[in-house]
Amino acid sequence: MKTFFRLSAATTCISLVLFSATAAAPPEFRWEEKEIDRIEIGYGLQLTDVNGDGRTDIVLADKSTVQWYENPTWAKHVIARGLTQRDNVCVTARDIDGDGKCEIVVGGQWNFRETVKDGAVHYLVAGTDRTEPWTPVKLYHEPSTHRMHWLKGVNGQYQLVVKPLRGRGNVNDEGFGLMVLAYSRPDHPTQDWPIEVVSNFLHQSHNFHPVNWDDDPEEELVMAAKEGVWHFDRQRGRWRSKQLTNHFAGEIRDGRLPDGRRFIVTIEPMHGTTSAVYAAPEQGEGLWDRLAVLDDALRDGHALAVADYLGVGSDQVVVGWRAMHPAGAPGIKLFTPLDAAGTRWRETKVSGTELAVEDIKAADLDGDGRPEIVAAARQTKNLKIFFNRT
Repeated sequence: MKTFFRLSAATTCISLVLFSATAAAPPEFRWEEKEIDRIEIGYGLQLTDVNGDGRTDIVLADKSTVQWYENPTWAKHVIARGLTQRDNVCVTARDIDGDGKCEIVVGGQWNFRETVKDGAVHYLVAGTDRTEPWTPVKLYHEPSTHRMHWLKGVNGQYQLVVKPLRGRGNVNDEGFGLMVLAYSRPDHPTQDWPIEVVSNFLHQSHNFHPVNWDDDPEEELVMAAKEGVWHFDRQRGRWRSKQLTNHFAGEIRDGRLPDGRRFIVTIEPMHGTTSAVYAAPEQGEGLWDRLAVLDDALRDGHALAVADYLGVGSDQVVVGWRAMHPAGAPGIKLFTPLDAAGTRWRETKVSGTELAVEDIKAADLDGDGRPEIVAAARQTKNLKIFFNRT
């Protein structure tokens, strides 16, 4: 194991006292692995209740299929097949109407270099039996569709936010900014979906993530891009942006440190080598402070999942890399803060060459209050659950 050290300004006495009871010797992460399927790629994962039975299921966008795995047997139900000629690339699944069952949207026609015509967005309409194929409804899309999320907005209404990888007609990630769009679902999904622009000035953005930093019912977004990490908040009918870092980032998640402060964690750059942790400056303005580098030797870093895996009241970070470009040994590590301020972190290896990470998500799957890790893998072509036995 490696431990990372860096001097920082002293935190408050209250934070140190509260942390001393748990962080002096945080427990080690323990787990039990279960491979539940052999897959083709495993582009995108979501963990949510699909059939309304109160259990968290697994939704997966694979190369040419969309499927869900039913908790607790993990029976596989393929609900869409061959929506586009090229690969699926992303999926979002969330209960947006309060009936206890999720709504699913998938992005496809994936083409890494093309920025003019390829891409696709399909809303999937479930029938009475959610294990049978769902009906796709094709929506407007920008080229290079790449990531999407349901986002909770005004009066509890959800919007579908879709982000391309690059701007229309971009060459070498220069030219028009990429258009991040927010879709409002109409009364019937076959009607026109009203669309508004969230952002149009960033160039090359691999991932983004819903957050709720304003302590109100409406969610915001943090986005990793060539120009760094940005926060987007819809205020008085307009999307407003704020830059948080200036390091090219490909992955982004947020969490809470032992001293209670919010942090963000990145993988830098896109498909990069470095995972770093940042927190807001004490004065509240300007770029966020880099607290620690968790790892600077990743190969093709591709996924993050932040949760309290250890049950200590603050969050830990799971980092996954797939080692495609450059080729090498893939893996998953869990990083645990060892001080209140998040400047020292412990490293725990969770998985190695047996799983080449494409996506990772975390949620409590077995109802014991502890989050599991779910990972989909590309070269190794497997879907695994790491059951939390801490």
